[in-house]
Amino acid sequence: MLKNAASLPAAALIILLMLTACSTAPSRKDEPLPAPTPAASPAPTVVPVPVPDTAAQALQAVSFSDLPGWQDDDLLQAWPAWLASCTALMKRPGWQEPCQAASLVNGTDEKAVRAYFETRFVPHKVSNPDGSVTGMVTGYYEPLLRGARKRGGVFQTALYRVPEDLLTIDLAALYPELKNLRLRGRIVGNKVVPYFSRADMVQQNGLAGKELLWVDNAVDAFFLQVQGSGRVYLNDTRETVRVAYADQNGHPYKSIGRYLVSRGEMTLDQASAQSIMAWAAANPGREQALLNANPSFVFFREEKLGDPAIGPKGALGVPLTPQRSIAVDPQFIPLGSPVFLASTLPNTDVPLRRLMMAQDTGGAIRNPVRADYFWGFGSDAGDLAGRMKQAGMLWVMIPRATPEQPASVRSMP
Repeated sequence: MLKNAASLPAAALIILLMLTACSTAPSRKDEPLPAPTPAASPAPTVVPVPVPDTAAQALQAVSFSDLPGWQDDDLLQAWPAWLASCTALMKRPGWQEPCQAASLVNGTDEKAVRAYFETRFVPHKVSNPDGSVTGMVTGYYEPLLRGARKRGGVFQTALYRVPEDLLTIDLAALYPELKNLRLRGRIVGNKVVPYFSRADMVQQNGLAGKELLWVDNAVDAFFLQVQGSGRVYLNDTRETVRVAYADQNGHPYKSIGRYLVSRGEMTLDQASAQSIMAWAAANPGREQALLNANPSFVFFREEKLGDPAIGPKGALGVPLTPQRSIAVDPQFIPLGSPVFLASTLPNTDVPLRRLMMAQDTGGAIRNPVRADYFWGFGSDAGDLAGRMKQAGMLWVMIPRATPEQPASVRSMP
């Protein structure tokens, strides 16, 4: 983030130098990008709808025929996720017209849904600052943990609520270019200083009294923070509750997988969530040092579970749809927008090409061509998410100024 500090207002720069900035969304996985791939030359198309200033050079208009697998995707599966996006986008400039039009579409008619997207949107290939169009696609999910409301027995690891002394500074009102960044800190005397890191809070027992729930595994609690939300079955009250992301301590996310790789404990190819959990189980005496390698710390709030079929809310404020929602970097991709993804299934060459909705963000989701794929709830989703570290390409859909009929519609009698 500080690589662009020279262009920031002086007041904002001072604060940015004082504190660590982070996005409002939960931290996700952070892995190196694959080797760059040369960008293709797209056909120019004028798109009047404004996008983030940082995205101006990252988006190139193309046609739907340029999207690999577009015709093969079952768009009916993406339609509920798009309608969910519209509940948030209806209040935003440029999105009202396509969202209003969506209410008139027969969501059970695949041809009508396809014609809707091809009529009202222009796909834009997303590229990185170096011109490459390939980036990393990881996965996340909603886990289930075992816990209790009271500490006891195996339930010795706490999930914490937001502490009262955590200061959140939102500069968007004065500096719109910082709308996707919030600063965290605490007040000491008459100064604002960075908030405590994970290691500081553990060593000083700084969160005593802020316990929300207790769970039976410290590594599971850590990965719950990485995922950003999850469910906890409470052994003492026999109920299942959802814990949702509430805030973060302001320190940048650092991958503990990379930490282990840098120390020769495993190779980069081996650094999956499953292998990290296995390493921690085999090295209990080094577990806390491993977790402290990531200074970021996430705080939670408890929510009623309600309908268990409905996913957790992402940064857009709408429930995530399994295998149709992704987390993106909102500095480059408008939050809520449809995004076509071309990647592969975890640890395979099997194509994964489908229309997704950009409904979430994450502390580790940085760069234009970067996405975190939401797999859903439970152990099967967790297995897929933990193994997903694939190369991928993205095309973001931007609304047209004046809807046009796609060729497939114009040719119909």
